[in-house]
Amino acid sequence: MGLLAIGAGLAVLTGIGAGIGIGIATSKAAEAIARQPEAKGDINKALLLGCALAEATAIYGFVIALLIILLLK
Repeated sequence: MGLLAIGAGLAVLTGIGAGIGIGIATSKAAEAIARQPEAKGDINKALLLGCALAEATAIYGFVIALLIILLLK
């Protein structure tokens, strides 16, 4: 059971990477909007797509952790 818990913990750590990635992307999008306000719509579209992909990665890690814990007991 100990190795399963370690594996599940490592799988959940994908949320840290997603959070850092979304934070950096939001920061850069705010800078880009400040520099070129007329491109706000295009920047927001790209930001939302990138954030959705980053969150999907975190959700995949969470699902894998749940599968490890629940199915491999």
